[in-house]
Amino acid sequence: MTDRPEDEAGRIRRRLDERGIPGIIDIHTHFMPPQVLRKVWAYFDDVGPLTGRRWPITYRGDDEERLRTLRSFGVRRFTSLCYPHKPGMAQWLNAWAAQFADAHPDCVRSGTFFPEPDAGEYVRAAIAAGVEIFKAHLQVGGYDPHDSHLDAVWEVLQESGTPLVLHGGDGPVPGRFTGHSHVRRLLERFPEVTLVIAHMGMPEYAEFLDLTAEFPGVHLDTTMAFTRFTEEQHPFPNPLQDVLLQRGDRILFGTDFPNIPYPYLEALDAVLDLGLGVEWERGVLHDNAARLLSTGKG
Repeated sequence: MTDRPEDEAGRIRRRLDERGIPGIIDIHTHFMPPQVLRKVWAYFDDVGPLTGRRWPITYRGDDEERLRTLRSFGVRRFTSLCYPHKPGMAQWLNAWAAQFADAHPDCVRSGTFFPEPDAGEYVRAAIAAGVEIFKAHLQVGGYDPHDSHLDAVWEVLQESGTPLVLHGGDGPVPGRFTGHSHVRRLLERFPEVTLVIAHMGMPEYAEFLDLTAEFPGVHLDTTMAFTRFTEEQHPFPNPLQDVLLQRGDRILFGTDFPNIPYPYLEALDAVLDLGLGVEWERGVLHDNAARLLSTGKG
């Protein structure tokens, strides 16, 4: 486990207070059924052989401990992003996430799906039941976003305006169906779907930023981007900072909490140290996500 800085919560809240930011909306956090989270942590414990790097989980503990930690940081809303790796798993994850959100109203009601015959039906039902955001993980799921079983899902998401956090980039480990070309093709088929590209599309930052200019519903989240951990292997090109500033309304703060190999404070400082101004920071840390989560038509 990574050492956490002294008075981490106080230091985070002071940074927000200094900028007049009311709190953080973290669009990319994970709360999962315990048996699933244990398997996720086991994967990261063994990720070294895959990436050549250690990946210690900084925020282990039970749900209540991690909830207290997030809230102490001034995080006002967060997600319980789950994702299946096989058929027949998504609806069970959705039921668990619904119960979790009911018990913790500051958690954005989250859902997921997998390419299977009834995917469109249960995604529509989940939206009708109050799901505000979905998660899809092309690397872990190992599926083609153009699988015909998903056509109904994309149609429902486009119709409802419900955002989807999509792990579609090649970082940290590429998958068979990751990369911007797969996402571009999806957007050409469903141009008004609302996507939040996880990890800024790492490592294809420029290509995914281009998509924000071409498609009205494309956003990027800052999860793991700009941190020292990521910069060592996938540095964000300095010339693209001007594009970040121009596309400020399409950038959302995310962290991957609790599955990060460094303190939450570092994730926040990595964004603030870009020096793009208080207005940009307020949008990224709070306002953009607040607006996005209020626009779904479901």
